[in-house]
Amino acid sequence: MVPAPGLRLPLVDVGEGTGGTALLTDRYELTMLQAALRSGTADRPAVFEVFARSLPAGRRYGVVAGTGRLLDAIEAFRFGTDELDWLTSNGVVDDPTAQWLEKYRFTGNVWGYPEGDCYFPDSPILRVEGTFAEAVLLETVVLSILNHDCAIASAASRMVQAAQGRPLIEMGSRRTHERAAVASARAAYVAGFATTSNLEAGRLYGVPTAGTSAHSFTLLHDSERHAFEAQLASLGESTTLLVDTYDVERAVRTAVELAGPALGAVRIDSGDLGVMARRVRDQLDSLGARDTRIVVTGDLDEYGIAALAAAPVDGYGVGTSLVTGSGAPTASLVYKLVARADAPGPDAPMRPVAKRSTGKPSRGGRKAPVRRVDPHGFAYAETITSGEPAPGPRDRVLQVPLVRDGEVVGREPLRDARDRHARAIAELPPTAVQLSRGEPALPTEFVDGGPRP
Repeated sequence: MVPAPGLRLPLVDVGEGTGGTALLTDRYELTMLQAALRSGTADRPAVFEVFARSLPAGRRYGVVAGTGRLLDAIEAFRFGTDELDWLTSNGVVDDPTAQWLEKYRFTGNVWGYPEGDCYFPDSPILRVEGTFAEAVLLETVVLSILNHDCAIASAASRMVQAAQGRPLIEMGSRRTHERAAVASARAAYVAGFATTSNLEAGRLYGVPTAGTSAHSFTLLHDSERHAFEAQLASLGESTTLLVDTYDVERAVRTAVELAGPALGAVRIDSGDLGVMARRVRDQLDSLGARDTRIVVTGDLDEYGIAALAAAPVDGYGVGTSLVTGSGAPTASLVYKLVARADAPGPDAPMRPVAKRSTGKPSRGGRKAPVRRVDPHGFAYAETITSGEPAPGPRDRVLQVPLVRDGEVVGREPLRDARDRHARAIAELPPTAVQLSRGEPALPTEFVDGGPRP
C-alpha cells in the first residue's frame, strides 16, 4: 500500500528490540539526564526554543522544513532492550538512568512554525515544553532533522524563484548520503520543486518522480539511433531524450526523425547551456517540433538558473547544489533552554534563563512570534513578544501546536506545506527573492508583551 503524501511514516525502520530514533542523539544528552536525576532537577518544567542567530551570508530568508519527519521521530523516540543494554554495558548511563529511559515517552508540548513557512534571524521556529529531562533528550534529533531539511529547502526555494515558474527536477541522490537524499527530495518538494529522481521519496512521501536515461544507456547501444529507438519503444514519444552524448545537432535531428514533432523533450547536460539551448530551440522549430521542450542539467545552482532566464529553457535538473544547500549545508539552528522552574510540578512558576556567552548570547523567556502584514498584503516585520501574541487584523501568529501532552496533533499532507510555502513567499517584499547579497527580507523586532498599540 502506498501511504498518502505527508502522513505518518517512520524515519527509520523500527523493529522488535529497537528504540527507533532514541540513539540518534549525542552522549551528553544522556549524561546531563543522569546528573539531573541525581541532583533532583530532572523534573523541573523547562522550555527550549530552536532558532538561528543569523542566516547564511547573503540570504534574505530561511524555509522551515522537516517538521513532518521530526514529528515521526519524536513518536519513535523509545529506548528498547538492545539500546539500554548497549548504554549500560558501555558505561554511558547507570542503572537508575536506564530504568528511567526504559519508560521514556515525551509527554510535553511542541509548538512551531508550520512547515513551508519562512523564518528570519532569531525566529523561534520550534518551542519544546516539558520537564528538563524529557525535553533535553530531543535536542540532537530535533537539530539534525531541522538543520538539514531547512538548509535544503532554503536553497531549493531560491532555485525555484530563479526559475521563474519553470519546473525543476531534484536529482541529487548520487551526491549525498542515501537517507539524506530522501529527506532532500522531500524538502525540495516543499520549496516548490516539481519532481524528484528519488524513488524512496516517492514511496514514502508521495513526491512525484521523474527520470528517463543517462549517457550510459546511449553508450550501451551500437548507435545513438538504436538507443533512441529503444527508449521510445519503451517509454513512448512523450519521453525526454538525452542529446549531448556525441553531437547535439545530429542527435536532435535523429530524435525528431524517430519520434516526430510530438517528442516530449530533449535534455542537454554539458557545454554552454544557454548557447546550446538557443541552437537546439532553433533546430527543433525548424524540424516542426515546436512543442518539444528543452531540459538542462549539469551542476546548476540558483545563480546558474537565473543566468538562463532569457534562454529558451523549459525545465531544470538540479543535483549537487541542491543536496548540499548550495553552499550552506546547515541552517545553523540551535536548541536553547530559555525558561525553567525552580521546582518540579506543572504549577511551578517559570523564570527566564539565557546565555551571556560572547558571540553566542540567547534571549530568555518563552516567546510569541507574529508576522506583521501591511494593507497591501506584504509582510514588513517579524515581531517577537515575551507575552501572549497580539496580532493586528492582517497579521499572522506564527507558531501552531504540533504536539500536545505527548500526542502529535500537527501532521498534515505534504502538499499543504508546499502550498503554504508559496503563500509565504508571495507575502514577502520583492527584495526577498533577489540573489544579490543583502539583509534579511524582514527585520526581527523584540518587544514587551501586551496589547499592540
